[in-house]
Amino acid sequence: MREADRRTTERHGVPSLQLMENAGTRVVEFLAGCFADLTHRRITVLCGKGNNGGDGLVVARLLHQRGCQLSVLLFAMPDAVRGDAAVNLKRWREAGGEIRVVTSETEWAAACSQVAYAEIILDALLGTGLAGPVDGLLARVITDVNEFGKHVPTGRDAGRRATIVAVDIPSGLPSDSGPEASVLGPAVCADFTVTFTAPKPGLLLPPNCECVGKLQVAEIGTPPEMLTADNTLKLHWLEPGEFAGLPLARRPAGHKGDYGHALIIAGSRGKTGAAVLSAMGALRAGVGLVTVATPERVLPIVASHLPEMMTEPLAGTDVDSISMRGLDYGRLVEIVKGKNAVALGPGLGTHPETQQFVRAVLRDSPLPVILDADGLNAFAGRSAELCERKAPLAVTPHPGEMARLLGCTTAQVQANRLDIALQAAAQWNALVVLKGYRTIIATPDGRAFINSTGNPGMATGGTGDVLTGMLAGLTAQFSTALWERVLGLGVYLHGLAGDLAAEQFGEASMIATDLVAAIPRAWRELLTGLPRLSRVRRGGPREAKPGDLEHA
Repeated sequence: MREADRRTTERHGVPSLQLMENAGTRVVEFLAGCFADLTHRRITVLCGKGNNGGDGLVVARLLHQRGCQLSVLLFAMPDAVRGDAAVNLKRWREAGGEIRVVTSETEWAAACSQVAYAEIILDALLGTGLAGPVDGLLARVITDVNEFGKHVPTGRDAGRRATIVAVDIPSGLPSDSGPEASVLGPAVCADFTVTFTAPKPGLLLPPNCECVGKLQVAEIGTPPEMLTADNTLKLHWLEPGEFAGLPLARRPAGHKGDYGHALIIAGSRGKTGAAVLSAMGALRAGVGLVTVATPERVLPIVASHLPEMMTEPLAGTDVDSISMRGLDYGRLVEIVKGKNAVALGPGLGTHPETQQFVRAVLRDSPLPVILDADGLNAFAGRSAELCERKAPLAVTPHPGEMARLLGCTTAQVQANRLDIALQAAAQWNALVVLKGYRTIIATPDGRAFINSTGNPGMATGGTGDVLTGMLAGLTAQFSTALWERVLGLGVYLHGLAGDLAAEQFGEASMIATDLVAAIPRAWRELLTGLPRLSRVRRGGPREAKPGDLEHA
């Protein structure tokens, strides 16, 4: 982002001072949209000495022009403010604005009561240039501001809390990713963050993103090509613009054969629901046909739940999981005939013979495979064998499954999700869908797509099986030429359906079938967020514009 700003100034003649003015303007527009009675709110603007503080000074000036009641605190001596920020400090003073300078904890203690009773606190203390954990005076300020965001300590407004709005990034939050960025000192816990042009990794990845609140991405004049120059853009924030290149509209003369046939190899005694939920997910994702291959003794249970799917019986073990005999007499060739994608793993169990079956299917399958759940467990401690295959592969582990594949701890995976996913994708030459809060889709060539949808209510049995089916159904419909975006579409829709189900049932009460029932509404919401869809696909993917990134 810093390089994009520099190039915008040098190559397109947009002065950095104008970018700062635009940034402040976008924040004020956001505030006006959130608070209809903005001019009647008590507002405090906290400014540091750098460019983030300069953005805050622009906001203060523009709010002052609107007649808002506000106070501005500067956490540096005025002569320490440089560059564009110094210009905006001068403009603030010329506009008749007053400023309170705070450079010690004593001065902060005196100013604290004023800040405590603000209704809106604008955080413009520290921006993306933060080099390490915050300490000293600003650490104390951040700690106190977070308390004000919880409640007002005394007086007639006791119990009321301030709304905290961060400019670009909450102060104290690392803007980048990696192990070093996960070590936090104090950071502002914002209700809203207005960032500019595109999100920064620190705004999207846990645990840091929990400080962001609702994220708003605002365009400030940086041309989109500045983000894609030199092919350096490796991170994508999944939103509707990412899927505009996929042929999502259906032809009037389309029939079920046009929309693919997914094969789901799933289920065992006691885990028939996993097979059914996967089939439901595939069908709701729009696939034309679904066949579930499952142990012959549990097949009647599976088949009785969903009349729209077809079934294939496979030989079973003594515990009614799939046996290696399921591959006798060219059985795999027979069951994959006419199919377009395979989902392998939900509810298969961990019987040694079943795990041997999974490894053989992956090795010999001529179709793209989505490997999940017990399919992944078959490769625990032997993940190098994931490379021994003929066809494209996508693995969909949750953090515990990823840890078993890599021989590390779940905590280590969670502490470095992005790099772990990218390293695994390169190591296995496969797409990796690392599930969890902010699911990541990683590619072998070093790109990653971070999901923007989903909620804690999806932490319930069966939702992962639904996702596996959706990914298989979408893969069967579309070419693997854009497979990372096809998988991204499935992850996005799955999370959006979860969000819609949570609105209806609440997070605690939601179950997997509630999510399945919400997939049609998720489709409608997604399609209304895209440009008008042509019945005939023309050209390749549309480049995402900054406005497409908006998510609040």
